[in-house]
Amino acid sequence: MAVYRDRPYVQFNFLVDLGTGNTDGPDAGFQEISNIGMEVTVVDYRNGNEKENSVRKITGLNKTTDVTMKRGVIGSLTLYNWLHQIRNGDQNALRTITIQLQNEDHTEIVQTWKLLRARIIKHVSGPLNAKGTDVAMEELTIAYERLEME
Repeated sequence: MAVYRDRPYVQFNFLVDLGTGNTDGPDAGFQEISNIGMEVTVVDYRNGNEKENSVRKITGLNKTTDVTMKRGVIGSLTLYNWLHQIRNGDQNALRTITIQLQNEDHTEIVQTWKLLRARIIKHVSGPLNAKGTDVAMEELTIAYERLEME
């Protein structure tokens, strides 16, 4: 349930459930999630015999954006195993991913995004650099069919 207030919430306290029911531990920990969104397209339509010389806007299809999630490499094969299911055609591999924004003191969920019928479509590890001091990162791109917000 969304919690309304006059001052915006900060973006850095969030929980991720990859469809397993777990938001604790390293497997559910992500540094960044970007591009949660959707759009409803409109179709221009006009009958040739209409009196007005303009088109009508008809509601079209709902489209969702692909979501990118980034985290440090932790040596877990959980995401790979899920991707393996998907690439082998397992129709039961689709999941509902839940992302929950928390308030500043982590005592309340203030907004929830549900990505329905989600699947990994891309997984990238790296870059790796022998001279660097950065954390090794992995990135996954999630495609989903419907977005719900609470």
